[in-house]
Amino acid sequence: MSKLIFTSRYIRDAPPEHLQNYVRYISTREGVEKVDESKKNLPVTPAQKDLIRQLVKDMPESKDMLEYEDYRQYPTIGNASEFITQALERNLDMAAMKENYVDYLANRPRVERIGEHGLFTDAGKAVILAEVQKEVSEHKGPVWTHVVSLRREDATRLGYDSAREWMSLLRSKRAMLCKYMKIDSGDLRWYAAFHNEGHHPHVHLMVYSAKDNDGYLTKAGIEAMRSELAHDIFRQDFAQIYEGQNLARSSLKEKAAERMCLLTEEMLQGVCKNPVIGEKLQLLSERLKNTRGKKVYGYLKADVKRLVDQIVDELAKEPTVAEAYQAWGEWQDQILLTYCSKAPSLPSLSSQKQLKSIKNMVIAEALKLGGHHFLHETSMQEAGHTGIRLDELEETIPDEREEGEAASSDTEDRIVVANAEDPLPEPEMPFYEEGENGSAKAEWNKRYKLARSYLYGSERIPQDFAEAMGLFSLEADSGNALAMYDLGRMWADGLGVEADSDMAQEWYRKALAAFLSAEKDLPERKKTYLQYRIGKMYLAGLGCTKDYKTAADWLERAAGKQHKYAQYSLAGLYARGQGVEKDLEHAFTLYQASATQDNPYASYELGKMFQSGTGTEKSAAQADIHFQNAFSGFLVLEKQSHDDKLQYRLGQMLHQGIGTEKDEEEAVRYWQLAAKLGNGNAQYALGKFWLDTGTGDICQAVEWLEKAADAGNASAQYVLAKIYLEGRLGERDTGKAVELLQKAAEQGNGYAAYRLGRLYLEGGDVAKDAEKAVHWLTEAADQDLPFAQYTLGCLYLKGEEISKDMEKAVMLLRQSALQGNEYAQYRLGSVYLLGEDVPQDLEEAVRWLEMSGDKGNQYAQYALGKLYLCGQPGVPRDKEKAVPLLEASAAQGNIYAQFLLEHMDSFRDPDVVLAATRLMHHLSRIFQEDYRKTSGGSGMGHMDRKRRRKLQEKRMAQGHKKDDHEPQQTM
Repeated sequence: MSKLIFTSRYIRDAPPEHLQNYVRYISTREGVEKVDESKKNLPVTPAQKDLIRQLVKDMPESKDMLEYEDYRQYPTIGNASEFITQALERNLDMAAMKENYVDYLANRPRVERIGEHGLFTDAGKAVILAEVQKEVSEHKGPVWTHVVSLRREDATRLGYDSAREWMSLLRSKRAMLCKYMKIDSGDLRWYAAFHNEGHHPHVHLMVYSAKDNDGYLTKAGIEAMRSELAHDIFRQDFAQIYEGQNLARSSLKEKAAERMCLLTEEMLQGVCKNPVIGEKLQLLSERLKNTRGKKVYGYLKADVKRLVDQIVDELAKEPTVAEAYQAWGEWQDQILLTYCSKAPSLPSLSSQKQLKSIKNMVIAEALKLGGHHFLHETSMQEAGHTGIRLDELEETIPDEREEGEAASSDTEDRIVVANAEDPLPEPEMPFYEEGENGSAKAEWNKRYKLARSYLYGSERIPQDFAEAMGLFSLEADSGNALAMYDLGRMWADGLGVEADSDMAQEWYRKALAAFLSAEKDLPERKKTYLQYRIGKMYLAGLGCTKDYKTAADWLERAAGKQHKYAQYSLAGLYARGQGVEKDLEHAFTLYQASATQDNPYASYELGKMFQSGTGTEKSAAQADIHFQNAFSGFLVLEKQSHDDKLQYRLGQMLHQGIGTEKDEEEAVRYWQLAAKLGNGNAQYALGKFWLDTGTGDICQAVEWLEKAADAGNASAQYVLAKIYLEGRLGERDTGKAVELLQKAAEQGNGYAAYRLGRLYLEGGDVAKDAEKAVHWLTEAADQDLPFAQYTLGCLYLKGEEISKDMEKAVMLLRQSALQGNEYAQYRLGSVYLLGEDVPQDLEEAVRWLEMSGDKGNQYAQYALGKLYLCGQPGVPRDKEKAVPLLEASAAQGNIYAQFLLEHMDSFRDPDVVLAATRLMHHLSRIFQEDYRKTSGGSGMGHMDRKRRRKLQEKRMAQGHKKDDHEPQQTM
C-alpha cells in the first residue's frame, strides 16, 4: 500500500442538496467526535457496515484510502468512523455551497489555526476568510479539491504533523500546480488547511484559476503530482528513519539487486534451444530482405512488427528470461509503490515499453543471418569480460621509481634527484669555494656540518629540525649556497615548518644563483663539484625551469673530470635520451666509470642493465655482483650521512631482496626513518606496504600516503584515489578520488591517467565525458600501457563514443598486442578475420588468434575452433583442429563452444541455432542497463565485493577460470 494518498476532485455545477447532506454530517460528526473512547475498539456496528458498503459502491476510489486499509485489517467502531468521515470529506463535489466548503476547511474540528482560521496560501499574501469565501462562491469555473494524507507515524517521523511544514512544502509547489493543472502562474489561486486527524493527518488543497474556464487535470497529471509530493515528503527518510528500518530497507534492496544480478548472469551463461525462435528469425530475415527503407521496428509494416513481437514473446517463455522479467517487474513495483496507490500488472514482454529496444535487437539478429557475422555471438560476453572493470583490477605500482626523471620535482633532488638518489657528498678534501667578491660560497664548514647533523640526526646528535633550520639560516645569511639549498629542501618537505613550495623554490633560486656566482671565476680544477651541483639543479628544476640540455652541459663538464656522481647522473640522461641523444651503450660506459670509483648508485644501475640485457649482454651473475656492491655501498653511506634517500633505497632493496636477503622488518625500519625526514617515496612505500599486508597502523598508513600525496608524490596520489573510490575509509568519495587521479596523471602517472579515462568513459560515478576519457586514455597509451592502448583502440574500432578511425584502432591494438595483451591479440585477430573494416587477412587473423589462444583466451580459442569447424574460403574445415580448441574454450565456461561440441554433427552453419541465445544475452544486457538507471546509476558494473564474489563463485562452478575477465596489469 502506498505511504501517501493523494486524491483529486473538483466542484462544479453539483446539486446543492449533496452539499447540505454532507455539511449536516460534518457538523454533527456522528461516529467520530461523539464516539466514546472506551467503545472505539469494539467491533463495527451494523449501521456503520451498511454505510461503508454504500460509500464503497458510490465512491469506489475510496478503497485506496489509508483509512479503508485500516478498517479492512481491524474492523472496529473507531476505524469505521474514521473511514466514513474521510471518505465523505474527500468526495465533496458540489458547487452551490462553495462558500460553506471554504468555511468548513478553515474552521472544522482539529484544523490547525493560523490566527483566526487555518487557511494559508502563497508567502506574503494575507488570507481573509470572508474574501476567500466570496471569491470561491462567485467563481464560475471548476475548483479542484485535493487531499494529501499520511499515516500518523510517517507524519510524525518526517515532521509533517504541523501546518508549518505543509505550508512550506505547498508554497514550493506552485510551479507543479501550474504545470500539471495547465494554469498560468499569474492566474493560479490556491488555498490549503492542515487537519491533524488522529490516524491520518492530511491537508486539503483547493486550486482554481482566476479565469473561469481555465485549467484541466488528467489522471497522468494526478499521478505526477502524487509522485512529486511523495518524493519531497519522504526525502527525509534516510536521515530520520530508525536504524532498524534503515537496515531492513537496505537489506531488501540488496537482496533485490543481488537477485537481478544473479538472474541476468544466468541469462548470459545460458543457452536458448528454442527452435521456434530460430524458425521465426529465418522467416523475419527473409521478410527484411524484401523490406525497403529503415529496418527498425517503428518503420516496419504491421505484419512484420507482429512477427518481431512473436519472437520477443517466445523468448519470454525461456525459464531464466521469465524469472528475470518477473524480478525486474518486482523491482519496478518497489519504486512505483512509493508514489502510486497500486502498481500495474506486468504486461507481456513485447508490450513492455521500457524494454522495447529488444525488438530492434531481434531485427539486427535477423539481418545477421547469412551475413557471415562470424563472431557476433561472443561479442557481448567478450566485451563484459575484457572491458577490464577498474574496480576488479589490482595494478601493481612499482615500489621504486626506476625511471626517476619522469617523477615530479618533489621526488627529484632534495639533496639529489630521484633517479640518482645519491647524497650530495662531502668532498674528499676540505672544501671552500667563493667568488672573487667573496659574497657567494659553497663551504662545508663546522656550522654547516652541525646543521646537517641536526637535520638527519645521529647516534651522537638527536634529530632537531628547529636547530637545523636556525644554523642553515645563519649560513645562508653568510652566502653559503649549500645552506640555501638545504633550506629549500626543508621548506619543500615541511621539515620543522609547514611545507611551502613557493618558499622552497625561492631558496633553491638563491642557491642556484650562489652556485653560479661561486663557480664563475674559480680555477678550472676547483669548479668540478659546483658544476655537478648546478647540473643537478637544472636536471630537477629546482630554482629554475627544468632543462635537461643545460643540465647535460654542466654534468658533461664535471664528468669529463671524472666526477663519479656527475658520471652517474649523466649516464641516466643518456639512458633516457633527455637533453642528449639516447645512447644505452654510452650510458653503460658512464655507469661503469662511476662504479669503479665506488659509487653504489652506479653499481645498482649496472645490476639492472645486466639483469635486463640493456646496453650490454644479459648476465644474471654480473647483475647479482653489482646489486651486492650497491647494497654494501649504500649501508656505508647511510651510516655516514643518515640521508633519507639512502634509507629509502635500503628499505627497497631489503623489501625486494635485491643485493641482500629479503628482510621486510628491516625494510620498514629504514622506510620509517626516511618517512620522518619527509621522503615522499618512503612515505608512499611504507603506507602502501601496511595497507597491502594489513600490518602496522592502518590510520598511520593512510596518513603517510596523505603526506606523500600532499607533497606531490604521484604514486601516493594514485593509491589514495583508489582508496577513496573503493570506500576503504568509509564512504566512497569519487570527487576526491578524481581530484587525486588528475594530480597524479598530470605528473605523468600513466595508471592514474588510465583509471581517470575509464571513469569518464563509463560514467556513473562521474559524469560521462568521452572527450576527457579519450584525452586521459591517450596520455596513458602514449606511455605504452597495454590496457590503455587496448581500451583506446576499441573505442576507435567501435566508433560509438568517438569517430571511428580504423587506422588508429589497428595501430593501438597492435601496440598492445605486441606487449602480450591477449585481449588485444584476440581483437586484432577478429578484425582481420571478419574483414569488415579492413581487408580480410585470414593468415594474419590466425596468427594473432593463436597468440591469444596460447595464453588461454577462451574467445580466441572459440574463434579458431569455429573457424576450423565451419571453414572459410582459404581455411578448409578441420574437425581435428577444431575440437581441442573448442574443448579448451568450453572448459573455461564458454557456452557457445560447449554448444558447438554438443551439436558437432547436427548442422553445418550454427548461426541460426545460436541466434536465440544471442537474443537472450541481449535481453540480459537490457535488464542490467535499465536496472542501472533506476537504481541511481550504480548498475551491475559497480557491484560491491561481496556480490561480485558470489557471482565469481557461481561462474567458477560453471567452469570459468577465476581470472578469465580480471587480467592483471604489471607496471
